[in-house]
Amino acid sequence: MTLDAITLSVIQAALQQACDEMDLAFSRAAFSPVIAEANDRSDGIYSAVDGSLIAQGSEGLPVFVGVMQHSTRTIIEMIAAGRCLPPQEGDIYIVNDPYLGGTHLMDVRFAMPVYRGGKIFCWLSNTGHWPDIGGAVPGGFSASATAVEQEGLRLPPVKLFKKGALDPEIYAIITSNIRVADQRIGDIKAQAAALHVGRERLFQILDRYGDDTVGEAIAELRRRAAEQMRAHIAKIADGTYRSTAYVDSDGVVDQPLTIALAVEKAGDTLIFDFAGSSAPCAGPMNSVLATTLSAVYLAMRHIFPDVPISAGAFEPLVVKRPEGTFLDAKYPRPVSGCAAEVSQRIAEAVFAAMVQALPDKVTAAPAGSSGNFALGGSDPARGRDYVMYQISGGGYGGHAGGDGLTNGCSTIGISKSPPVEIMEQAFPVLYRHYRLREGSGGAGKQRGGFGLAYEVELLRGEARASFVMDHGRVGPQGVLGGSDGAVNKVTVWRDGVAHVPPHLSKEQDIPLQAGDRVSVETPGGGGFGDPRQRDPELVRRDVAMGYYTPEQAAEMFGVRVASERPPRQPLKTN
Repeated sequence: MTLDAITLSVIQAALQQACDEMDLAFSRAAFSPVIAEANDRSDGIYSAVDGSLIAQGSEGLPVFVGVMQHSTRTIIEMIAAGRCLPPQEGDIYIVNDPYLGGTHLMDVRFAMPVYRGGKIFCWLSNTGHWPDIGGAVPGGFSASATAVEQEGLRLPPVKLFKKGALDPEIYAIITSNIRVADQRIGDIKAQAAALHVGRERLFQILDRYGDDTVGEAIAELRRRAAEQMRAHIAKIADGTYRSTAYVDSDGVVDQPLTIALAVEKAGDTLIFDFAGSSAPCAGPMNSVLATTLSAVYLAMRHIFPDVPISAGAFEPLVVKRPEGTFLDAKYPRPVSGCAAEVSQRIAEAVFAAMVQALPDKVTAAPAGSSGNFALGGSDPARGRDYVMYQISGGGYGGHAGGDGLTNGCSTIGISKSPPVEIMEQAFPVLYRHYRLREGSGGAGKQRGGFGLAYEVELLRGEARASFVMDHGRVGPQGVLGGSDGAVNKVTVWRDGVAHVPPHLSKEQDIPLQAGDRVSVETPGGGGFGDPRQRDPELVRRDVAMGYYTPEQAAEMFGVRVASERPPRQPLKTN
């Protein structure tokens, strides 16, 4: 290597900063709260040769780590095969086809080639969750879809921007097939602007250090990421580690789906085998291959967060293609639940297997549901239609170092729930409460974190509600003797009568009138270790804080606590 360590480190940080600035530009300019407030988006830099990941924004969704390199690679391959128009400077491709390296249809990807000296130096790509993409129900989360066409508009790679100008015909096709189309122009321009910000920042790096030097740094960073991941894996005892995770149902057939995982560790390589998992399902809980691979990658990123984000970090992770299972969906299988829900069950299976090998590094299962709740209707006071999309957090699993985080973001991303004030300002709803869900963390030596509970009321007009969630049947797994976290609970109050979805966490097209309410209680994280070994003082603290009742403390932890609130005492930390 001719690069010195300082220059390599500076270039690495500069590439990361370029991606971070793309993320910020995207969120700051977007119209939709799910992007502008919840940060359900990601930006990255990808190889001109094979689309492999070079750098990704630290504020972007981890599930897109693997997905965007697959979609970028697909665009490159389709161009080479003559199945896609060749690029010119200033072009931006749009694609959301799940089967071409994607997730669900609502995750819309843009890809732009960056030219230097008349040649493509790299690709910039980003993904944003559009609040609606057409289909049977507002928001795209059709819980009972049996074909992808019912979920919305599917776009192969096409040029939305040609030589820097928005193509009016492609734009018209898109907006003619989605709801609240007039608001999408803000998200589209924000998504394109983020790529232009990235190009300018990348040019600054290239102009300062030279194309050859930056190219050499990229190759070296990839090599080091692979070497670092292999070094971590080499410390794990050789053997096969098995686990099982479950999806509540597919939304159509009310039976759980099984994710069976065997992780074989040999030398400095991990081999992930999902043989024995359930067959492709009728409903929308199938996962496309790119999402399945990305779920494995992001789970390992959780375990070894010090490994730099690069395609090299994935090289020692060999995932056998899960053909014949619902984790390798083919057209026309519906997939709206793959990114936000199935990917988290895959990550849960990875955690449950790897905690056997690395109990000091791996947590019990987190809540593992994005809590997808879509509400679409017409606001008579404003005279316009709307599509509201709510995501929510839950408890993280306990771990060797302490209790799980409360109301953490989903496993697949760092997206956050939009502020209640923003949602009430944008949509005709009132949040009657938005609070901690006490008692939802699984018992353990280190207990799971708590989920949240919220209730939203429709104030005026009519609307339709849809849910694609999970963990309504079985809570997040406890490990090493810990208890499972509390299950997801959804209740719809219509004209004062409670309605619980037959599939518990999934249903679509529920009609609502003004005054009707939707109540959601998200899962708590799984417990870690024997609950009877928990420090009694920590149990008493939890009771004093109202997290558990004295009766729960006695039943779950074997610790008797007086009913009256004890005086607060300084506590020793774990």
